[in-house]
Amino acid sequence: MWVLFFGDVVGKPGRKAVAEFLSRLGGVRDVDLVIANGENAASGMGLTDSVVRDLFESGVDVLTGGNHVWDKKEGIPLVRAGERILRPANYPPGVDGRGWGVFHGRSGTPYAVVSLIGRVFMGNFDCPFRWADAALPAIRREAACVVVDFHAEATSEKRALALYLDGRVSAIAGTHTHVQTSDASVLPGGTGCITDTGMCGPAGSIIGMDPKTVLRRFLLQVPVRFDVAPGEPEASGVFFDLDPGTGRCVAVQAFRISESQMRSKEAWKTFSGP
Repeated sequence: MWVLFFGDVVGKPGRKAVAEFLSRLGGVRDVDLVIANGENAASGMGLTDSVVRDLFESGVDVLTGGNHVWDKKEGIPLVRAGERILRPANYPPGVDGRGWGVFHGRSGTPYAVVSLIGRVFMGNFDCPFRWADAALPAIRREAACVVVDFHAEATSEKRALALYLDGRVSAIAGTHTHVQTSDASVLPGGTGCITDTGMCGPAGSIIGMDPKTVLRRFLLQVPVRFDVAPGEPEASGVFFDLDPGTGRCVAVQAFRISESQMRSKEAWKTFSGP
């Protein structure tokens, strides 16, 4: 069963790329569950009701979060009450919302989706490694397939968690840095992983933001408001082929495709294999 995971969705261009990708995927590859990191989906930071509705209506089943999931006031009630919106599970006890849930794919297969956040250059969150040690036995009693979004800055921390959980979860998709890494693979224990899935957003940007505003901060070292960049959208993410009986990952395929490439039939042949 294929599970599709989209990297950080940034603003309107990101939502447009996700919708365009999913509208053209039908008939090319059957996807059982669609997950997207949504913490940047509303103007580059946070969530709003209309943004969440857009993503769910386009075909996304579950939204995972990160440090920016709280950035819009109107998004906090959505995190608190949203059945299909996750915030990182390793926030301290008492934080609103939930960090994992079980969601059924189009085949009826149950999938546990877990949102975690790293600590290197990120903040003083509870240890994601020990959180997983404590929580995974109960999670795996509810679903053989466990997919983890690890939202972290440091490649080393993301790689370390993937190796630490190899054989205990089905897949780990790294998010947060917005630049896709070239290390998608299946680890020896049967866990599919990629250090960072990349971004769904404007292709000519600096991790989703307008280069003019970002460069001004680098050059002048003064506070500058970042705006989502204009330009052609692109979608980045990864497919995990999961065995619903064992929970093992049998194949991984990362992708990065622009909106104009999506209009080419040739581009979709990449996804038409078994």
